[in-house]
Amino acid sequence: MPNRRKVLITGAGGYIAGRMLPDFRERYDLVLLDVRTTNRQGEEVADINIVDVSDPDREVYQQYFEGVDAVVHCAFRGGGFEEELNNVQMAYNIYRTSVEMGVCRVVVCSSNHAADYYENLIWAGKWDFVTPEMRPLSDNFYGWAKEAYEHLGFVFANGDTRGRILQNVQIRIGAPRETDLNDITAENYTKMHRALGAYLSVRDQVQLFVKSIETENIEDENGVPFQIFYGISDNSHKFWSITNARKVIGYEPEDNSAYRFAGRIAEILNQK
Repeated sequence: MPNRRKVLITGAGGYIAGRMLPDFRERYDLVLLDVRTTNRQGEEVADINIVDVSDPDREVYQQYFEGVDAVVHCAFRGGGFEEELNNVQMAYNIYRTSVEMGVCRVVVCSSNHAADYYENLIWAGKWDFVTPEMRPLSDNFYGWAKEAYEHLGFVFANGDTRGRILQNVQIRIGAPRETDLNDITAENYTKMHRALGAYLSVRDQVQLFVKSIETENIEDENGVPFQIFYGISDNSHKFWSITNARKVIGYEPEDNSAYRFAGRIAEILNQK
């Protein structure tokens, strides 16, 4: 296929990337990076280059960014504060290397935890809805690191000292799983509401990332090419807004957890 975009994916052996790889392989010329060649199940993932993008010596992996149109940054390491500091360093390395190598756009796996403090208020009945425009607030180190991804991304979207701008999309991933209702009982309606509201199907995830990569103009109201989108399906129980994703990139999610899990919901409610 002529004029295929060249897309680099970090954390290519991880769960989030793995949900998109089959579609991305058909659509893009891919450069896959990870620190191992296997996924969580120990299965080999074809074409992965073993690279540690947390290494501050960016010359080690600069060549992989050459000729790349967009970077999808999924890599991270879980753990405590030290690991999250490393994740922030990794995000900086991705942004800086992208700028140096002429990449136009990065699409970053942020997380709903970048603003998870508001969930405490929602489940306490003090708040109803969270939008991407609200100040990100988290009460844990994981969420704090995701906030830092977003703030760093905004800096790069405004241009460096040479005026080089890196277009930036931050996707606050919700709950990209089919299993979150498995262990829920009728006595825990809040947990059920949360699982249904945060659900992200595979095809909606693929669409959201594809449109984040391919939509030509992602400028905000002030002309800065920076956006934050919540990564969820069109769930009836949603408590995060996807209005801006619909408006800016034409996101049209096809799935709704209330329909997808209707049978399981009936089972749970019939337990009463």
